[in-house]
Amino acid sequence: MDNTDNPRLAFFRSLIGQDMSASISPLGRWLNGTLRAADYGRLVTEYVVRDELTNPAGVLHGGAASAILDDLIGAMIFTLGREFAFTSVNLNVDFLHAARLGDTITATAEVMRAGKNIIHCEGRIVAADGKIIAKCATNLIQTSVKLPA
Repeated sequence: MDNTDNPRLAFFRSLIGQDMSASISPLGRWLNGTLRAADYGRLVTEYVVRDELTNPAGVLHGGAASAILDDLIGAMIFTLGREFAFTSVNLNVDFLHAARLGDTITATAEVMRAGKNIIHCEGRIVAADGKIIAKCATNLIQTSVKLPA
């Protein structure tokens, strides 16, 4: 789909600076990041590490980090304007540094290769000081679920 004629991407661009409390994803609503950038094949969202995103040590839980990456990549795939929905086949996450309760973190999702049936993406979560908290690689496969235009 042409980047200039993509209503889904235009919708996400209209949400820049707003929280994701109106996301179509129930998990995305709960994670409730703030959208910072929306480009074709790339989304950037900022999150504050809340108590319910941490483990008993007060550090961003690996499952929460994985959920942030998986949900953001899914939203980014939606903005590509494809006819059918895609779903994750795998999600390989490396946890490289700690984010603590109250920290602001930034997550980025990017397409590395968009084939007809498989899309390969990478994501990363970085701290305010630029340290990589977590990074991932994932493959998504086209489903038979038709999406609205």
